[in-house]
Amino acid sequence: MKTLFVLRHAKSSWDHPELSDFERPLNKRGKKAAPLIGAAMSERGYRPDIIISSPARRAKETTDLVTAAGEFAAVITFNQSIYGSGVNTLIHIVSDIPESAQSAMLVGHNPTFERLVEVLTGQTVRMPTAAVAVIGLDIPNWGETAAGMARLLDHLIPKDL
Repeated sequence: MKTLFVLRHAKSSWDHPELSDFERPLNKRGKKAAPLIGAAMSERGYRPDIIISSPARRAKETTDLVTAAGEFAAVITFNQSIYGSGVNTLIHIVSDIPESAQSAMLVGHNPTFERLVEVLTGQTVRMPTAAVAVIGLDIPNWGETAAGMARLLDHLIPKDL
């Protein structure tokens, strides 16, 4: 079984209207929530082998904070295709994860992340900022990732922790 962690970036700041959407940083709430999620994941034994993040500033900052708090030793890569992508693109990214990884985390954006969880598991879950859905894929190879082939194992939201 493979495990996929789908993490929406933490809350971003709108204090600098001169910045592009891509360059928006995390706000104070986001900087508090991201480490909380990382620690909660670690406490539950959730440790991604690889992390694939959107290169948008808020996603990068979330990745850094979650990884540090969770003390993850994961390989981190940034994939431009996550930013502004559709579900099919995300499934393609998951399908290309190296087979040596038993678990992987995607870090990115809504509404696509909510839709990804729904397409993979058949369940609708809210993905507020810094939420993570833990998905079990009953497949031996990432390349077999497809709609309806997964189960929602857990769903962590910062305000519930």
